[in-house]
Amino acid sequence: MKFTEQDLDTLSRTIYGEARGEFYKYGVLSFIAVANVVVNRKNKKFAETIHDVCKAPYQFSCWNKNDPNHKKITEQIGNCAIFRKCIEVAKNVLVERWPDITDGCDHYHQKCIKPYWAAYMQPKRILGSHYFYELKK
Repeated sequence: MKFTEQDLDTLSRTIYGEARGEFYKYGVLSFIAVANVVVNRKNKKFAETIHDVCKAPYQFSCWNKNDPNHKKITEQIGNCAIFRKCIEVAKNVLVERWPDITDGCDHYHQKCIKPYWAAYMQPKRILGSHYFYELKK
């Protein structure tokens, strides 16, 4: 897949903001799944670039200015070991070295949250502490 350094950085920060808390329980599983959802959205034309998919308004909560993770993902985090792992995962998913473990899913949410769009749906995958769905084929 064609991607830029900006795509890689934004995807890495999205992974960090959305799933870093699961690393010690699930390893990179949740990181890969978040990256897969972003790539699936790009492939399904939610937006033209990985960066634009991640930064689309109200799509990934860590990019919402009022979200507590927003400050964590926009500050300098390059020396953080978990963030370096997010970069590694992002690269491997973007170069298609690792498979799509979500099987085409383009949405997810934490198990403890029930967004309106998932009210009558069954998850396609359950990975870590998230439910994954395929809303757009």
